[in-house]
Formats: sequence, structure tokens, C-alpha cells
Amino acid sequence: MTVFCFLWAPLFYLFWRSLNGGSALTGGTWALFIGAVVAFFRFFLGSFVNPGGFGFSRWVSACIDVVALPAALPYLVCLVFVFFKIISPQANLTNYAFLWLIPVAAVRALGWSSQNDPILLMGAPVLWTTVVAGMGWFIQMIPGGSRWTAGSAILGTVALPLLAATAYWALFAQYTVLGLVLLFLCAVPAGFSLTVSFLESRR
Repeated sequence: MTVFCFLWAPLFYLFWRSLNGGSALTGGTWALFIGAVVAFFRFFLGSFVNPGGFGFSRWVSACIDVVALPAALPYLVCLVFVFFKIISPQANLTNYAFLWLIPVAAVRALGWSSQNDPILLMGAPVLWTTVVAGMGWFIQMIPGGSRWTAGSAILGTVALPLLAATAYWALFAQYTVLGLVLLFLCAVPAGFSLTVSFLESRR
């Protein structure tokens, strides 16, 4: 399970890049470097929220420490990069977010290995990638769309990480059916994103 957590992010990134093609990313080193710095700081700082049992504190912990914020933070940093023109506004931000996850997954694998928890070591990495791919799909819909489309995309961008955290909480609390349903819902936008990328690469 530790190996899965360690390898899932880089392997999924390679799969994603095989669909998108293209040359090496300009500034991609920044994503790896900053992702590594943030991951090491988080490793030494520990959890920000005491998860307690299976209630609300566990869900908040899933949002801040485990699933939602770790997956959404790369996009926030990417938007700062775009603002300061470190990367181009036309850049595929999803590529940067997936690169960011590689050192995060490696450090988390080391930190979580002693717990031997499949929900952490396997569920969290899968949820990260569904959030990153899904948020990327929603973000691409915001500019140039109608007001309704842009509003729906913004809502989806905000809701998806919270949905993923809820899926993690449900699986951890052994609400297996609910957790799997929520995991499937989280994967739907990612599925659309992967399908669109595959079709565009075949043009």
C-alpha cells in the first residue's frame, strides 16, 4: 500500500501526459519544487486538525489535512503563478497540479506507512487525482462560457474537493456504499476530463 501511495501520482501523471502530449513543461520544476517544500513542511508540522473519532472533526481533517486542501492547493498556487506571469495564462494548469502531487504523495507515503491504513495509502491518492483532473475540467469551462456555464463550473470547482473529503470520511467511517458512490461522483468530472484530452490528442 505504501508503494501504491508512492507511485500512483507519478504514474498517473505520465498517463495524463500521454493523453495530452506536448513538450516538457516550462516552469514545471517550480511545481515539483514548491510541492516538495510544502510537503516537507506539512510532514514536520503534522496535522492541523485533531481528527478525533468518526464525526465532524474527522471530516474537517479530511478537508484540511488529507484530501481537499492538498489536492486544491496546487491550483491556488498556479493562479498566483499566472498572476505574476511565472507561467502563461494559456498553460494547462492541470499538468502543474499533477506535478505538484508527486512529491506530496512521496512524503505522505513515508508519513503514513506506519499506519498501514488502506483508506489513507490508497484512497487518498486516488481522490487527489480525481480532484485535480476534475477541477482542471471545471476551470477550463469558466472563461468564455455563458454566465450559467461559468457559474456551474465555479460551483463544481469549489464543491469537488469537499465531495472528495466526504467520500474519504464515509470510507473511513465504514459507510462503504456511500463512500463508493461519492468516489464515483468525484471521478465523473475526471472521466470527462480524460475523455476530452484523449479525443483532442487524436485530432
